[in-house]
Order: sequence, then structure tokens, then C-alpha cells
Amino acid sequence: MPLPQRHRYRVLFTVLAILVGLLLSVWLGGRYAERRAWDERSAEARGQLQLYAQSIRTLVERFSSVPEVLALDSDIRSLLRAPHDRQLRLALNQRLERLNAAAGSTVLYLLDARGETLVASNWRDWSSFVGNNYAFRPYFQNAVRNGGARYFAVGVTTGIPGYFLSHVVRGDDGELLGVLVVKLELEDLQREWVGQPGVLLVADGYQVVILSNKPAWRFRALQPLDEQARAELVEVRRYAEQALQPLTHRVYRRIDDEADWARVDGPDGNHDYLWQRLVMPDEGWTLHLLSEPAGLADSIRSYRLAAAGVWMTLAFLLLFLAQRRKNQRLQAGIRERLEREVALRTAELREAQDGLVHAAKMAALGQMSAALAHEINQPLTALQMQLGSLRLLLDSGRPEAVHEGLQRIDGLLQRMAALTGHLKTFARKTPAGLSERLYLGDVLEQALQLLAPRMRSEQVELRTQVDSEAEVLGDAIRIEQVILNLLHNALDAMLDSDSRILLVRIFRDGAACVLSVEDSGGGIAEEALGRVFEPFFTTKPVGQGLGLGLAVSYGIVRDLGGMLEAHNGERGAVFTLKLPSAP
Repeated sequence: MPLPQRHRYRVLFTVLAILVGLLLSVWLGGRYAERRAWDERSAEARGQLQLYAQSIRTLVERFSSVPEVLALDSDIRSLLRAPHDRQLRLALNQRLERLNAAAGSTVLYLLDARGETLVASNWRDWSSFVGNNYAFRPYFQNAVRNGGARYFAVGVTTGIPGYFLSHVVRGDDGELLGVLVVKLELEDLQREWVGQPGVLLVADGYQVVILSNKPAWRFRALQPLDEQARAELVEVRRYAEQALQPLTHRVYRRIDDEADWARVDGPDGNHDYLWQRLVMPDEGWTLHLLSEPAGLADSIRSYRLAAAGVWMTLAFLLLFLAQRRKNQRLQAGIRERLEREVALRTAELREAQDGLVHAAKMAALGQMSAALAHEINQPLTALQMQLGSLRLLLDSGRPEAVHEGLQRIDGLLQRMAALTGHLKTFARKTPAGLSERLYLGDVLEQALQLLAPRMRSEQVELRTQVDSEAEVLGDAIRIEQVILNLLHNALDAMLDSDSRILLVRIFRDGAACVLSVEDSGGGIAEEALGRVFEPFFTTKPVGQGLGLGLAVSYGIVRDLGGMLEAHNGERGAVFTLKLPSAP
């Protein structure tokens, strides 16, 4: 596959992966926010239901012992034995009226063994229970069977829902005499709940809403009623003439055993609710609290945005790290190629520098060629004269004189051999980087040996001050080349001077060894002093120099870790060579 196309597919795959991850993170963030919001609201609703349940229990328990205590009253037992005693009935009616007002209940009344009301606290009212038969009511039947009962129903006489607490009245011998009942109307309690958040529903054992903080929700069936259940409710007239419309709802999600997320088709229309439940086993009721998920959409949106932000940050961080790693690989490759290129160019430059140094040597030798030829020619002329003398001495039979002449010839030959041997050594092309311990004075002596013929011919006065212990590390041939360049320049500077004095000093200055060459040639112009070490810069006339000698010398000294400086002294230019002392 071509590289551009492969790169295009890689970019497309990366973008798709980021988008898929973004969608997944948004979905997970929404689910997490939704779950957390429902859990928080479920905990809040559970707390609210517990408060509602506590208020109901407090109200019921307040009156639960009233019928049981009154069942022990002797007057009530007497009336049940003599139900036609008018004075006793009047007294008990008045007494129940006072007790009811003091207790705060709705109605207190007494039923005989047949379920007929004998006395009641509301005997004066139009809705008096006196004379009514309630034997069909479960609170009467259960009290007869079990001794006591609790029952919720709509009042047959008043049509007002109420909670009935009943207790059987028995004689000393245990015979059934009647049932004492207290009715509690919970309207005040409902009015206290109005205005509370959410929809509170109190459902009985048939799952019919009997109490609510919203009146329109009362007498709604939370689950379908079968025919048998409806027949039982009609028989006991539990809900009077209420239609018991079903409360249609559909569960979206089950949060836990006591909470659902559901859509309810209630009197207020279709809405989504958190449906929380709490069972009250003593009363046989179940509390339901329907809370609208206010702010749920904002919470989900915030979590989704946060999840998207975290994913994009992570994705861009991974892309950054991947790009950084790629750049590091590219930089490493570029650095490796650059290092190879630099090494190659350095080798070429070193080779060119070595060639330039060698060329400078050859140029120096060329400058010394005339004087060296004269230096070699003198011994040759002397040899020729000595050989002629030896013939005469041999012919005259003087062997001692011949022996002395041969010794002089041997000295001349050694002088020529030393000179030509040093020329061969100096002219040899040596690689850079060689290092050996050497005395700077010995290197100066070798250089002066090559320049001795020129200095004699030009009548130069040489003055030296040499510290014989000045020892450095370096290449003797290259250091000698630097010294020769300095000496040559000094001699060239004194060509037109009347007084030709060359002062060469070698001394130690701390951790360095210093060689200075001072001439009497008048010095270097100030504007040219800072450029003497630049390549191809020269103060000599045209044709007498290329301006490379000092530049090459400066490079050699720098490679050896030293310095080469120039300034003007009292009589002429002063060049100073500093090299680190050998350890």
C-alpha cells in the first residue's frame, strides 16, 4: 500500500477511535449520572416516607388504647346488659361526647353484640351513629373474632373516610357483650401534607389509594382489582360509591426493591417519577412517594460534558505522547545522520587541514631553500678542496696529515647528514593528534638549525632566554612548524631594518609554558593587529605570501589546547605561544 494512502487510513482510524470513545464516554457518563441521581433521590424519598410513616404511627398509637381502656368501664358493660335503660344511655352519650372532645378523636361509639349502635359521641348531630347497624363492617367482625381490629373505610353515614379502631367488650365470664369503636378522620393529617414535594399516596391492602397530599389522586387503584376483590369491597361498602379508577403506570427501570423509575398517567397527565415505597405492616398500608426528577437532565448533561472533556483530554494526551515519541524517533534518526555527516565532514576537514599544514611546511622549506642550498654547498666545496689536499699529501707520503684531513671530511659529512635528516623529518606529512612529552627548548633548537643559514646571511643578532625545564605535551613537528612560521615572519619583518635583533624567550607561567618571539621590525599596524590570524590576510607585498602561515599556526596551537597571541612591543611585533605544561 502506498505510504500516503496508509497514512490516510491511519488518520481515519484514529479519528474513528476518538469518536467511538467520545460516544462511549458520553453514554457511560450519562448512565453514571442517572444512576447516581436516582440513588440520591431514592435516599431522600426514603427519608421523607419514614417521616410520613412516623406521623401516621404517632396519630394511630395515640388512640389505639382508647377503645381497649373504655371496654373495661362498668357503665358500658351495664348498658350492654340493659340496653333499654334510658338514663344510662343518656349518661354514656354525654360521657362519650366529653371523652371524644378531650381525646381529639372523631367519633366514639358502642355497638352491641348484633352490631347495633347503642351510644355515640355524635348522638346530638344529624349524622349520629345511634341506631345504625354496622355488623357488616370488618372492624366489627374482626373484633368479635380476634378481640380487636383496625380498618380504613368511607363512612356509611357521613361519607367521610376514616380509620376505625375497635375492641371487644366482654363480661366477667368472657361472654361477648359488644364492641367499642373509635373513628379517626385523617383529613387534618392530609391537609398537613398538602404542599409537600412530590405525590404522597397511602394505599391499603387492596392497593387502593386512601390518603394523598393531592386529593385528585385518592381512590385510585395502583393495580387491577379482580371480580372477587370488587365483590368483597362492595359487600362491606369500604369505599362507598367511589369508582376506583386505575392509576396506569409503566416501569422504565427498577432501581432497587423499593424504588422504580416509572411513567405515570395520573390526574396531572403523563409524567416520569421516581416511585419510592415503604411498607407499614402494622396498619397493612403501603406509603408511596412519587418524585419528579427535577434537575436530572442538567445533572446528566453536566456529567456527559465532564466525561467528554476527560476523554478528549486523555485522547489528546495519548496523541501528544505518540507524536512526541514519533518526533523523538525522527530526531534520533536525524541526529544519527547528522553525526555521521559531521564525522565525515570532520574527517575531510582534518584531512584538508593536514594537507594545508603540510603545504605550509613545504612553503616554509621553499622559503629556506636558497639558504639551505648555500648551507649544503659550503661543505661540498670544502670537501672538494679537502680531497685535493689529500691527494697531494698522499703523493708526498704524509699519512698523519691524510688522517687529519679524513677526520675533517667526516665532520663535514655529519653536518650535511644532520641537516638533510632534519629536513626529511620536518617535510614528512604527520597526522594530527600525536602527543608526546618534549622540551620546548629542544624544538626551538631544531627550528633555529633550519633558519641558521638565513640568519647568518642577513646578519641577524639572535638573543635567547630559554628555561630548559619547560616541558609540554604535543607533536614536535607541528610545534616546530609554528615556531618556524613565527621566526620566518620576524625575519621578514626585519628585512628593511638597520638593526636586526631577534629575541626568543621560553619560560613557565603557572600551568603553562610560554614561548615569545620579538623582532625589531617596527611592529604591526593597529588596524591590522586584530586580523593577523585570519586566513589569506597578510601585510607583506603582493607575491611574497598567501596569508596562511599564521592561520595554520593558530589552528595547530588551538588543537594542542594552547593560545597564540600577537601584540606590539617596544621595537616591533611580539608573538606569544602558550601551551599547557606537561603534568
